[in-house]
Amino acid sequence: MHDLFKDVSKSDDFYQFSTKSVNESPIYFSYYKSLIDEKKIHHHLLPYIQSAEEVFTELTDVMNAIPIEDREITSDAKVFINKLTKGYIFIHLTKTPEKGILVNLSNGTKGYRAFNDAENEYSVLGPKVGFVEDLDTNLSLLRRQITSEDLVFKEITKGSLSNTRVMIGYIDGIANPQHIQTMKQRLEDLDMDVIFDSSILDQIISDNANTPFPLFMSTERLDRTIYMLLLGQVIVISDGSPYVIAGPTSIFNFFISPEDYYSPWSVGSFFRLIRFIGILFSILATPIYVAVLTHHYAIIPEDLLTPLIMSRANVPFPPLLEALFLEITIEFLREAGARLPTKVGQTLGIVGGIVIGEAAVQAALTSNILLIIVALSALASFTTPSFKMSNTIRILRFPLILLAAIWGGFGVTLGLTFILCHLIRLKSLGTPYLAPLYPFRYRDLNDSFIRSSLSVQDKRYTFFRPLKLHRYNVKKHKDIEDDYNNE
Repeated sequence: MHDLFKDVSKSDDFYQFSTKSVNESPIYFSYYKSLIDEKKIHHHLLPYIQSAEEVFTELTDVMNAIPIEDREITSDAKVFINKLTKGYIFIHLTKTPEKGILVNLSNGTKGYRAFNDAENEYSVLGPKVGFVEDLDTNLSLLRRQITSEDLVFKEITKGSLSNTRVMIGYIDGIANPQHIQTMKQRLEDLDMDVIFDSSILDQIISDNANTPFPLFMSTERLDRTIYMLLLGQVIVISDGSPYVIAGPTSIFNFFISPEDYYSPWSVGSFFRLIRFIGILFSILATPIYVAVLTHHYAIIPEDLLTPLIMSRANVPFPPLLEALFLEITIEFLREAGARLPTKVGQTLGIVGGIVIGEAAVQAALTSNILLIIVALSALASFTTPSFKMSNTIRILRFPLILLAAIWGGFGVTLGLTFILCHLIRLKSLGTPYLAPLYPFRYRDLNDSFIRSSLSVQDKRYTFFRPLKLHRYNVKKHKDIEDDYNNE
């Protein structure tokens, strides 16, 4: 293969074919299938070339036969790569071209439809574009944002009955080859009849299939996917699924919202900290209530003791049953609201919560204080940007409540210790799940609990082991600022 195609041919969505004109002169075509409108090839390009009467001895002869205005002849490799990754097709007369014709056959509207907004990962700031169920459309969306030949896709067909197209995507020169090979090997070893969604792949290729914690990031947002690629992560896209999974990943990635980067770093850091506080409250509030009222009355302040006694005076159940009743009721409302049509589900969640909560207090089935705690815990769990991690947090409350009822504060501590030990053992594509806390990476903490200024985020996470650590030159940003101040 000619050096001109050496870099672009690494990707499996790069296509080449040849045809002949009336005078039997061979003509060769090269393009990215995910960026080209193939109807334009068959209706606006090939008919005019194949029906031409003149002999094509020069590129200018071919170019004159093409009825498309946006075309040019080039022998510059940089121009060739730049145009090819923007939806151009490359036409040449020999198998080893030194130059050829670039013709614009891109589909400018592909993927940007009125109904491909990100529905489940909404943000006020930033782009709203999400993925759809068509694989080629999703590849097109990614290539329009990363116009580089280093964005590589490798195709694998999985599913003995469905023959589903699955793409492994990464940025060559940034992603660690070991992660690429591991992801590819796990997908190739997969044996299933039908691949319904990328979440099926997520469960099967995970390092630990028995953990409730998600080990791969799952997202429908285009901007989050691009950010993960730039960090050196490897993505997997399945045909028929609007969700992309990416790995390796850290537990901190699940609490990062794309909106954090569209706000000033101080604002983004504040809301990220609120998010972490909300998660801790959601997990611990109800278990601590049960532990205190069951085993540790002595630590209740005198000012709070009277309201608690009055609130629970007529409740016939112990704190454990009271808490489980309310927690399960909240889960019933949440599941019912998610399964019903949108407008009906919203109405049911609001009205049902108010009616059932008020009725439960009036019937002395629960106390006012616990009702407030459970409602706030449910509300805090919604602050998690990742739906899968939100589900995990919902599940963790129940064993902690049971441990709190049995052993009180010791039970809660025991449960948290078990969760921490479990997290330490977890890995994602061989990368520690608790990084950068374990193993400790001080520098990588600048984008974990808080979102630091862009001037100190010039390097990628070291625990992802990227081939290229630096993202951009901070000194240039500082020089621009200094020049402005000197004027």
